[in-house]
Amino acid sequence: MSAGSPLDIGIPDAQRQQIATSLGQLLSDTFVLYGKTHGFHWNVVGPMFNTLHLMFEGQYTELWNALDEIAERIRALGYPAPYGGANFASLATIPETQGVPAALDMVRELVAGHEAVARTARQAFALADEANDQPSADLLTQRLQIHEKTAWMLRSLLEG
Repeated sequence: MSAGSPLDIGIPDAQRQQIATSLGQLLSDTFVLYGKTHGFHWNVVGPMFNTLHLMFEGQYTELWNALDEIAERIRALGYPAPYGGANFASLATIPETQGVPAALDMVRELVAGHEAVARTARQAFALADEANDQPSADLLTQRLQIHEKTAWMLRSLLEG
């Protein structure tokens, strides 16, 4: 924390640190999922090319924009936001993809990725809720809605 007056937003330091750490994990998961989705956008081939190429573009754009919101919330809590590939890789629950999977395997990986981010967000939500941290809880609720809906939409491509 910087010199000057201490941060006093009504949440004790220990709880702010727990929430910031949890949001750092969410940021890391989101970044890895962003990279995976963008890479899949570049590399998808096959009969569903146009559908998946456009779908992945919408998804990676949404994930990219979410990164800033999550990082700024960590900063508002008074902690530095993690950054950099090695930091994200060490904090993320989502593994990087090796090679270029087939189109439907890409979809399967993204379903798993969105579900993993939802689990991370849900854990962070419990901490934010316990600390009466409405801004973090609101952000996490929004992220949960997006990731659960995206997982459902992607999963729908695998059915039938």
